[in-house]
Amino acid sequence: MSEKGREVAREDVEIVRALEAILMVAMEPVDPSLLAQLLEQPVAVIEKLCVGLADAYQSAGHGFELVKVAGGYRLQSHPDVAAYVERFVLDSQQARISQAALETLAIIAYKQPISRGQVAAIRGVDPDAVMRTLQARGYITEVGRDDGPGQAVMYGTTPLFLERLGLESIEALPSIAEFVPDARVVEALEQGLRIVPQPSGDTEQA
Repeated sequence: MSEKGREVAREDVEIVRALEAILMVAMEPVDPSLLAQLLEQPVAVIEKLCVGLADAYQSAGHGFELVKVAGGYRLQSHPDVAAYVERFVLDSQQARISQAALETLAIIAYKQPISRGQVAAIRGVDPDAVMRTLQARGYITEVGRDDGPGQAVMYGTTPLFLERLGLESIEALPSIAEFVPDARVVEALEQGLRIVPQPSGDTEQA
């Protein structure tokens, strides 16, 4: 092969790698014209490469395939392994958020924008690990910085949080007053839980 031929071959490999990378991260089918624009190639070349990749994946017996859906290309799991994918999805959906995370999320939702330090002051414990989990799951995000000394990072909820709760906006959250009991109820609870000092001996630690 001539030197020019090798350069063309290397360029083709690079285009294929870039094509695979784009399809790997795409959430929706990608139109061939957009792929052509991104990769600076004619649409016909992109179509040919996609067909070639689809055949190659099929021949190699991969657990995924390249298909054309709604006029665009996307990578998806192969139908032969659908049962395993379904099991994984169901198991993931059953993963529940911890009580500590729920409490922290509620504080952020009602008090946003709020800093990590302010969350800690309200909960009385270090919220770092819980907030990292909430951020990783996409329920909270950084929304700015405080104007005060240190310019602490401020957090708020995300569109995914609203989506999971079926709300159109954060203003649609129920009033926090609905969850606060009447003052007489609070007083009765405090009296019932009040610790009576014992005259002697050690008391049991809570």
